[in-house]
Amino acid sequence: MSNATATTSALGPPSQQLFCPLMVAMCKHSLNNNTGANRVVVSVLGLVSCLGILENALVLWVVGFRLRQRTVASVWVLNLALSDFLATLTLPLFTHYLHSNHSWELGGALCSAQTSVFFLNMFVSAFLLAAISLDRCLLVVRPVWSQNHRSVATAWKVCALGWAWAAVNTLPYFLFRSVVTKLDGRKLCYHNFALYTSSEDTLGRVCEVRQASTGISKMLFAFLAPLVVIAGSYILFWVSLSKRQMRRNFTKMVTSVIAAFILCWAPYHIFCLIEVSAHYWPPRVKLVEVGLPFATLFAFLNPVLNPILYAFSCPNFCVRIRHSLGALFEGLVEEDGSRGLGKTMRQRRRSSVRDLNLTNGDSQLVGSSEARRSRGSN
Repeated sequence: MSNATATTSALGPPSQQLFCPLMVAMCKHSLNNNTGANRVVVSVLGLVSCLGILENALVLWVVGFRLRQRTVASVWVLNLALSDFLATLTLPLFTHYLHSNHSWELGGALCSAQTSVFFLNMFVSAFLLAAISLDRCLLVVRPVWSQNHRSVATAWKVCALGWAWAAVNTLPYFLFRSVVTKLDGRKLCYHNFALYTSSEDTLGRVCEVRQASTGISKMLFAFLAPLVVIAGSYILFWVSLSKRQMRRNFTKMVTSVIAAFILCWAPYHIFCLIEVSAHYWPPRVKLVEVGLPFATLFAFLNPVLNPILYAFSCPNFCVRIRHSLGALFEGLVEEDGSRGLGKTMRQRRRSSVRDLNLTNGDSQLVGSSEARRSRGSN
């Protein structure tokens, strides 16, 4: 493994910590950043980070403390907002990284913390959106089963499972994150998959396996698998929905949030696959080094967009927000499925009564006409 030995000497003496070939290649590169463009990006991102923190905090306050009645829909929104709020709290750290000419000057602890929260948000959001889509599907396709088994307590258990699942998937990114000084003096906060490895002979293979396993696993568990669940649920949902009359406020919001999730996270996962392939095609390292930070920036927009989508998915948005923020979100997280089902049952009962009245009226008319005929014949 001469390549692994060479990569070790590139950053320091062999007695020091080992580094993967991909990290060493990135440390050798010196980006020619456009200072003017970087200032514009930093300025816009600073405003966006402030907006994201404030709006997600507002959603947490309203949905968590101002709603008069807790519903399953409000539990979904509350947990999504909590995940987005944690992600937006780390957005100023990423802004500082860009402001420092793409150099991480905040230390190893914040490097690991920022990365962990980023991936935690990614896995939690994917899990919750898949769970919400499946919940919407069952509410329409199996309404009786949903009314018997669907509850706020069950929703909280599902959310707790999602957080635990996300924490387990985030652990490798926390363990393998470190700050390395590049040859041009800037600091790189990046995956160091050579950690916990002592043999130079197996370094190259270990780095390839760890990079591939993390890249493919997050593509599979945080994007493709949830996307399959979401697509399958919505196909069944819309087929059944065409046969029912239901309120669609929450459904409209879920559709918008899922679309934003796909658009914001797809570029990031594409660059992660390119990052995995860079182990075998070194010229792609430059593309990863330039494109991955911007794909990450695009992914950070997702938790900023979600509260906006929550609000504008509510009917009569402007009227409700002037009246009360609580009323705004109550209109959003109303249990549209159960209300729609109840409305359908009430309509059926009214139509049955109407049919019964018409039948009684027709029988009375028939009876009176027959009586008149009998009197006439007499």
